[in-house]
Amino acid sequence: MKRSIYLIYTRFARKRTRRVGVMKKSCDFLVVGGGIVGLAITNELLLRGCNNIIVLEKEKSLGAHSSGRNSGVLHAGIYYTPDSLKARYCIEGNRLMRDFCRENGVAISECGKVIVADSEEKLEGLQALQQRAQRNGVESYLIDEKELAEIEPHAATFEKAIYSPATSVFDPMGVLEALSSRIKKTGKASVLFDTAFVRKKNDRVVFTSAGEIGYGKLINAAGLHADVVARQFEVGLRYRAIPFMGSYRELTKKSTYLVRGNIYPVPDPRMPFLGVHFTRSTSGRVFIGPTAVPVLGRESYGFLEDLGLESFRFLYRNASMFVSDSGFRVNALSEVKKHLGSHFYSEARKLVPGLLPRHLVSSAKTGIRSQLVDWKEKKLVMDYVVCKEEEDTIHVLNAISPAFTSSMSFAKHVADILLEEEAHQAQ
Repeated sequence: MKRSIYLIYTRFARKRTRRVGVMKKSCDFLVVGGGIVGLAITNELLLRGCNNIIVLEKEKSLGAHSSGRNSGVLHAGIYYTPDSLKARYCIEGNRLMRDFCRENGVAISECGKVIVADSEEKLEGLQALQQRAQRNGVESYLIDEKELAEIEPHAATFEKAIYSPATSVFDPMGVLEALSSRIKKTGKASVLFDTAFVRKKNDRVVFTSAGEIGYGKLINAAGLHADVVARQFEVGLRYRAIPFMGSYRELTKKSTYLVRGNIYPVPDPRMPFLGVHFTRSTSGRVFIGPTAVPVLGRESYGFLEDLGLESFRFLYRNASMFVSDSGFRVNALSEVKKHLGSHFYSEARKLVPGLLPRHLVSSAKTGIRSQLVDWKEKKLVMDYVVCKEEEDTIHVLNAISPAFTSSMSFAKHVADILLEEEAHQAQ
């Protein structure tokens, strides 16, 4: 079973990798995954005086998956359950990311966000959301329809809306490139592209697609594949992953005037998705979405892409959740409908009533969110999961939204765990 899992994980990487010899390296810290979480943790370790760090990135360049395909929204922390890891690290992460963008010349627009209720029924959910934001210490305001019109003239709500001034939009690829450049310039860390984790060999040695690497500590930040890596270390065995594909549409250039910043609906509290919303990017393009449809591959950016033996597992997991979890069932049926242009349009039009079908065009933008399920409980996991394997490894699972926003603050948490253990061992 384990062998089939890691073979599936690395089959594309092995095809891409041109072997010129068997690499044998060693490092103090091995970070699996060169997305935003892996790079932020690497940067934090460097800031604390660590060195000899290797980052494994199975793709040939940065941002091929979740970190480079997300909506580019810096979240304020409104949605998350108080005392959750999401709530704990989102607010500080927002501030740190804004500062990083300013200091490194990365495009950022501090445009704010409104959350609107499309009916009287949703008004209660809106007010509950505002109460949660206040408990989390997030700056947010209940505004009326007149105040909404001053912020987003073409948005509509039932009586009240939430205004979040701390929500921003930014350039995710710009952040990844600036962070990678900063890491490389230290001379104390390196990013090995086109190099995939294959399996654990023995104590503190792993096989990669380019050879063996020995390590002192291993940090699993493999994103879409983090659960696969964790299983090699007998970690996170109660969890299963289900990938969801998000697709977008966008406004025509002439109709972008309809949206100034971000317009969101009141989300379904049973699901970890925020619903179809409008986001004006730093380039001025306005995207609408994403959808959240269960798919059969971790990198299935088209419905028939990335299919293989593991697809049968995803099919079984989707079917099991459809039967056992009413929230999952409602979401799946609703999201499939959104692929019909008329249903997607009607959802978007609830937020912006002046929207016309001719204002929407298709978009090539897609992304995959790998959502963890607690298989014992048959429930979606709504928070980040951090697992340890003795003193050697730490595994970041379910790094879903707002993981990009939280990354620099969350990295401090991971570094604390790693370095406190080292300090304890040294005493």
